Amino acid sequence: MIRLYLPLLLGCIFCGFVAGSYAQRPLPSNKELASPQIEKRVDALLRQMTLAEKIGQLVQYNATQAHPTAPEKKSTAALNVNPPGPGGVDSYELAQKGELGSMLNTVGQELTNHFQHAAVDQTRLHIPLLFGADVVHGFRTIFPVPLATASSWDPDLITEMGRTAAIEARTAGVNWFYSPMVDIARDPRWGRCTEGAGEDPYLGSVIARAYIRGYQGNSLGDRNSVAASVKHYAAYGAAEAGRDYNTTDMSDLLLRQVYLAPYHAAAQEGAATFMSAFNSLNGVPASANPYLMQTILRDEWGFNGFIVSDYTAVMELIRHGIALDAASATEKALTAGVDIDMNAHFYDKELPALVQSGKVPVAVVDEAVRRILRVKFALGLFEHPFTEGPEVTRAVPEHRPLARRAAEESFVLLQNKPVNGKPLLPLTGNGQNIALIGPLADDAPDMVGAWSGANNFEDVRTLRQSFTEAAQQEGFALAYAKGTDISGSSNIGFEEAVAAAEEADVVVMALGESSDMSGEAASRTHLDLPGNQQALLEAVQATGKPIVLLVFSGRPLVLKWASEHIPAIMEVWFPGMETGPAITNVLFGKTAPSGKLTMSFPQSVGQVPIYYNHLPTGRPIQFPDPAHPDAYVEKKYVSRYLDESNDPLFPFGYGLTYTTFAYKAVAISNQQVSAATLMKDRKAKPVVASAVVTNTGEREGTEVVQCYINIRGASTEQPVRSLQGFARVTLKPGESRKIEFPLGFEELSFYNVKSQQVIEPAEYTVFIGGSSLADQAVQFVTLP
Repeated sequence: MIRLYLPLLLGCIFCGFVAGSYAQRPLPSNKELASPQIEKRVDALLRQMTLAEKIGQLVQYNATQAHPTAPEKKSTAALNVNPPGPGGVDSYELAQKGELGSMLNTVGQELTNHFQHAAVDQTRLHIPLLFGADVVHGFRTIFPVPLATASSWDPDLITEMGRTAAIEARTAGVNWFYSPMVDIARDPRWGRCTEGAGEDPYLGSVIARAYIRGYQGNSLGDRNSVAASVKHYAAYGAAEAGRDYNTTDMSDLLLRQVYLAPYHAAAQEGAATFMSAFNSLNGVPASANPYLMQTILRDEWGFNGFIVSDYTAVMELIRHGIALDAASATEKALTAGVDIDMNAHFYDKELPALVQSGKVPVAVVDEAVRRILRVKFALGLFEHPFTEGPEVTRAVPEHRPLARRAAEESFVLLQNKPVNGKPLLPLTGNGQNIALIGPLADDAPDMVGAWSGANNFEDVRTLRQSFTEAAQQEGFALAYAKGTDISGSSNIGFEEAVAAAEEADVVVMALGESSDMSGEAASRTHLDLPGNQQALLEAVQATGKPIVLLVFSGRPLVLKWASEHIPAIMEVWFPGMETGPAITNVLFGKTAPSGKLTMSFPQSVGQVPIYYNHLPTGRPIQFPDPAHPDAYVEKKYVSRYLDESNDPLFPFGYGLTYTTFAYKAVAISNQQVSAATLMKDRKAKPVVASAVVTNTGEREGTEVVQCYINIRGASTEQPVRSLQGFARVTLKPGESRKIEFPLGFEELSFYNVKSQQVIEPAEYTVFIGGSSLADQAVQFVTLP
């Protein structure tokens, strides 16, 4: 089976042996929001609205300060419900007056309907509310964290997960997701890399599109669809030193070529809303940055939805120092393009006077309201404002198989060295004594990771639970020892753990981070195993028993010691509800790992930020003639560390499985192509790169075939290589398949010094293989 990613399609399909990229869509970015019928309805409604009613659409609050008659909120603690707004704002009364346009993290059919009745039944114009929530990787059925599912390299899977989350959430009144997060993350110290797709703009763009298709479906008007909010716009993932909320400073070329790519893809896919970021970009806070929101997002990309600030980001303009007070913060944010003020309570307080004074033209307010109303009409909220039918309040049994498959596909087998002449994994189980050791082996709360929706921890199946069941089915004896806490310093449990290991034939260790060590405001300077887990690992390793190390984390960790001493290592991230069954299935070979890394794993923290698609340096150099056999190669004055390799421990795109694959016959269909022709016809794919992939092992397995490109001779320096295509291929033992990658403008273009996306006369090298270290290559040139 092959998973193929072809241009001009809205979904991933199975067809032949061709793999490629998603091409750009024509503007405007969301055709539904550009509907003439919707625009007529928006015009008619706007003409009836008072200034107070217009400003109300720009205001968002939570339900914490609800009306006394509002029903009690139920089971929403896991959605990170926020504290009361400034001044004890009564959200219900605002809704009754038509001065509230949307609510955040207000969840539950009874509660959302209560507020919706206030907005629809008790106001003059009956404008419904939007209900947004941080649904990041599942609503009640919790899937692995996004960095994990990105490691599946399976956009179809991500679309299906997104659709499932939308279906569940709509039953609880939620119609707007603050997701996907598409920030490029090159620094694993940054805690929020757990919420995204990693370091690569191409893969990040494909996955961004997959989320939009899942959330918004074929139509926003489908009652199972939700509006997506693409965050955090923009370059939030490049925060200095990996410290959350920190400043970002970069060239426009880097911004456009790397960091904006997934946002652009999401806009092209029709995302209904964007969320502005907390950080400043090149000296201007993103939430007051007209270059980002107006020049690029709206003017260049044709985005016609609305922009919501991140939580209190408008208020934070004062702390950034570009606003002296609430009035100036409001003026700068709204005129720059932020349409909705999330929970700062600035817009409703300050806009009446700002409009009256002329500092904010009423036309600016009207345009912001217009964008919001477009989305509400497109969602069908005016026709169906209330939520009906059974509400999903727990993980759905029918959705568990998808959660399990998502986890299984996300695991990345980092190492699988031989023990007694054969790879340690998969485990046989039969007749063995297995010791399960570690603080994450029986820890339901930490399995779901950061932003874990409206989950119930009782729905989580832990590794210990599944191993206990498997012991009977597979015929092995199981001993369990916690060993230590995740971040504790006590070694009281070491003795029990070592004793269990000494009696075992094989040891499975579940180590890593707690879920709150990743996510927002969770940056780390040390990326090793927390607490004294490393000491526990070393104590158990000293018994001489073979160890399978399972690493639970929301980011790449430093695993250098483990890579040198532990035969089998598998990164399992935070796998979600089906943690136990998924890991058990993979360890015992019922399914095989197929994940590939989407972030490079460093050998030491001193290497970060570390990423595969870096720019080349002028050193090392060869002189006088690189072709001469006696040429001198400079060895000292080169771009290097004195105490560490430049290379990552495990590179982007890397991941093993229970079989092996070989690549041969890497070829190119066209040795020369016209740059001018490619610039003119941006849909053409005149170059096809191909390779034959063969399963050389004894088991069926899935390989992610990856296509990388290097460009030399261009007007701007280009990365040593950049991903420009991939395909998931499932092959039986001995089976071969020819995989083709059509290449055109989208794959071969880059940005010049004028921030223009161009193709120039240059030399292209195409690499095809199983990771970013692919070494089989072909070349072609673009001519004038």
